[in-house]
Amino acid sequence: MTVVNPIEAESYRLLAQRVDLSAYGPLGRELVARVIHASADIEYATTMVVDEDSLAAGVDALRAGAPVITDVEMTRAGITGVDARCYLADAVAGPHQTGTEGADTRSAAAMRMAAAHHPEGAVVVVGCAPTALQELLRTTMRPALVIGLPVGFVGAAEAKAALRDSGLPAVSNVGEKGGSAVAAAAANALVRLGRA
Repeated sequence: MTVVNPIEAESYRLLAQRVDLSAYGPLGRELVARVIHASADIEYATTMVVDEDSLAAGVDALRAGAPVITDVEMTRAGITGVDARCYLADAVAGPHQTGTEGADTRSAAAMRMAAAHHPEGAVVVVGCAPTALQELLRTTMRPALVIGLPVGFVGAAEAKAALRDSGLPAVSNVGEKGGSAVAAAAANALVRLGRA
């Protein structure tokens, strides 16, 4: 049984008083609450895009020991309760292209490596690099779930919209907000749900 820290318990009590998450299903409520708890940003209550089937697929995959792949080390470091892998240290970007579409960053190169090593069934968590999410969508990788919550003024909102349009099981939000802490919080919610 998990012991809940009194500060965490009080935080969730206050969150429940301030935010109505009734529009989400049971898994979605848990995930969105954890994202709001991690960020103290109640706007996520209205901008998160989650569906119960995708969340259930992610929980099932984690229970079965699916690999967890992240875009950057900061996202990986925030995920607890499961081993997560980031290929960023092994990646070398190619010649930089102009514009955000097709920009070959180290994060994009790392996602290509991840796709080669884990073509099917991984849980992919993107919290920093829109180019990593864009690259994932260009590969033939078939993840069990993609948590796509990159942050930024350039390419983040567009990458998340493309994820939602891709048909892949996904968690995302609308807009530029996101980040490693938020993406890790979403992953941690699924890990906890998998242990329930």
